Amino acid sequence: MSVRVVALGGGHGLHASLSALRQVASDVTAVVTVADNGGSSGRLRGEFGVLPPGDLRMALAALCGDDEWGQTWAQVLQHRFDGDGEMRGHVVGNLLIVGLWELMGDHVRALDWVGRLLGAQGRVLPMAVTPMDITAEVRGLDPADPARLTSVRGQVEVATTDGEIVSVSLDPADPEPCAEALEALASADWVVLGPGSWFTSVIPHLMVPRLRRALEATQARLVVVLNLEPQAGETMGYGPEDHLGALFEHAPDLKVHTVLADSGTVRDRDLLHQVVASAGAELLVCDVAASGDSARHDADLLADAFRRIMLGA
Repeated sequence: MSVRVVALGGGHGLHASLSALRQVASDVTAVVTVADNGGSSGRLRGEFGVLPPGDLRMALAALCGDDEWGQTWAQVLQHRFDGDGEMRGHVVGNLLIVGLWELMGDHVRALDWVGRLLGAQGRVLPMAVTPMDITAEVRGLDPADPARLTSVRGQVEVATTDGEIVSVSLDPADPEPCAEALEALASADWVVLGPGSWFTSVIPHLMVPRLRRALEATQARLVVVLNLEPQAGETMGYGPEDHLGALFEHAPDLKVHTVLADSGTVRDRDLLHQVVASAGAELLVCDVAASGDSARHDADLLADAFRRIMLGA
């Protein structure tokens, strides 16, 4: 059975969902958050004025095959330089992607060429082709007035804030979406949103107006994969229902088919079921966490869950 899936997110969360989806679907497209301003990506973004390549690189690595060719290229792509010079901390895949962007002048064409080199089992696209920053309204940063909202700018700064994130937005507010990403959403059978850094990798997709409208209009069925645990800075104290609440607050018209949660993270199943049902969605609770690592999804277990949801297997 041919299944076309679009997965949205960024970083390690998207890497996990893609590693699972390529075991399940015949046609996988990753749509990646591109607002990172830290590390190697931030340095390249600042020097060359390009999109940050890091999350795009991780998505490409996740789609590499399990054969020697695929795994070798995945390791090369993810290799980070050591040493004490200017190259310290840069990642080979980031440099390769930026080099092809400069050579070809086309974000999508260059990423497709990297995918061909790697033998990637799917396609990787940016969510937008306009450089952007994430901004957040944060409560609790002013000791003299804990209720006061403070604006925080930058993905790294938002992800590591000591306050409570109330809302996030993008600057510019209406970045140019990737046309191929809109096309993929229009023709998909399933869309997967999450897991990942909730306010800086997952929700930003809903802040691109034309991308959000495409998500609301698609005939594809949407699966939301919840995180395994709260993230320091972004979602401290959040339970599964709080993650969903933040998602729906930013995109109240989003139509969700299934919410997937790990059995070890659900403390109040009745409450979560109530929140999911109020959104008109179904809830699947099963084991998807990696053994011995409560913060990461197991790709094989996640693939089994996707088969149950998408194929009824």
